[in-house]
Amino acid sequence: MNGCESRTLAAAGLVDACTELLGQGGRMQFAYAWFPEPGLAELRYVTAPAARRPFVAWKVQAPPAGEVPSLAHVSPLLGWYEREITDLCGLHFAGHPEPDPLVLHDGASAARAPLSPGHDADAALCLQARPLRLPELRTPHAGREVQLLPFGPVRGDVLESAQFVFMYLGEAIIWYQPRLFFKHRGMERRFQGLRADLGCLLAERVSGVGSVCHALAYCQAVEAACGCVPPPRALALRMLLAELERLYNHLHYLGHLCHTTTLKVGEAEGKLLEERMKQLLARLCGSRFGRGLLTPGGLRRDLAVPAGWAAQLESLCGQAGRYGDMLEATQSHLDRLQTTGHLDRRVAFDQGATGPVERASAIDRDLRRDHAYAGYAALPLVVPVREAGDAHARVQVRLGEIEASFALARHLLDALPAGAWRAPCTPVPEGEGLGWAEGPRGSVFYAVHLDAQGRLARVKVKSPSFSNWRVFPSTVHDSNMMDYAINEASFGLSIAGCAR
Repeated sequence: MNGCESRTLAAAGLVDACTELLGQGGRMQFAYAWFPEPGLAELRYVTAPAARRPFVAWKVQAPPAGEVPSLAHVSPLLGWYEREITDLCGLHFAGHPEPDPLVLHDGASAARAPLSPGHDADAALCLQARPLRLPELRTPHAGREVQLLPFGPVRGDVLESAQFVFMYLGEAIIWYQPRLFFKHRGMERRFQGLRADLGCLLAERVSGVGSVCHALAYCQAVEAACGCVPPPRALALRMLLAELERLYNHLHYLGHLCHTTTLKVGEAEGKLLEERMKQLLARLCGSRFGRGLLTPGGLRRDLAVPAGWAAQLESLCGQAGRYGDMLEATQSHLDRLQTTGHLDRRVAFDQGATGPVERASAIDRDLRRDHAYAGYAALPLVVPVREAGDAHARVQVRLGEIEASFALARHLLDALPAGAWRAPCTPVPEGEGLGWAEGPRGSVFYAVHLDAQGRLARVKVKSPSFSNWRVFPSTVHDSNMMDYAINEASFGLSIAGCAR
């Protein structure tokens, strides 16, 4: 696979290889399955041996019986990926500690696995109602005093569909489970058969508020598969769009978090700054979400920075700085954030936390620096890290990233190269490529496989919210109902980005 190193393994050697990787300080990233030909299933595990070293993709041919050893007990973050592969590709993992369905809820089944050859995309799933399965709580208080609250999937306000199942005693939450994927859209299936350039339009819509980072990771995967190198001007403009996307996401995050702590003026100010950032983005490229610009090989068209635009960005930088200072000086707001939703560093690593969530728990990782892409290796990148692991630490990381992104945007504008904005990107039959980007919520990966005609045969999307939803419940158990909304908001999660 282009864009990373490759290694072929036997299924029987997976556990030893994973144990060795973790023992040497490496980390699993994600896993997926695909079918190079009917009846032949292949697993891919993408690993990160260490910072500033290439990713390594493990290639494993699934045994004819379709069962491989589970790695979830060695690297817990793979638990969801293995369950997703079982649901969508029909492979099974021996010894999985959580063998329940993930994407297909209990009672849902398909004649053939949805991503397997021969699946009828128009066929309806079979549904059979089943009672909600609950854990056996072995606590001193287990009994009639424990209350059950299945909240959702239809919720008030403009909220994505999800069900949160609480078991609580008074205000204390003693067990919690998020149930997602009620509106799973089958995006990875939608890529199949498309031309590589059209696939970018779909990537932009995997997560609406991550349009640029998803398109960037996708384009870089296609470019790796095709051996294409975009020109410097395209790389610089891609980075500028990505940093502007990070800014409006973080400003929205701060405003929404103020909503949960009932800091109404802070909520209004944060969302006003978010709106101003989106208006600046629209004035630069014609889209408030930065859509329609990226394409394999560079950009669809050149961008000219409007007169006075840089001055407006600089003014917004000052406003955002003052806003952050006021938030950090508002004690009633800080009282609700400090110690709320603590995420231990070890748990963050094991369960696969990414982005500001992991950096707030003392894990110093950022793809822009550690696995530099586009032109980030030449930029003065500052990566804020905190150790407390609570909601306030997650705020502080994002405040630091806002300052850093304004600085990066300023640097890019001052040194914007001239010249071409797109290079030819001719599809390579049966090419493979890996691409990645550091989005506002964390790491985004795309793995692309082309068929014999150069069209998309398989596209795997690794979204940051898929990782962070996995780790989030560990911060809810043993917390309290009054802090739940604050804790969830402090993670900045996207359900659409998870239920692809």
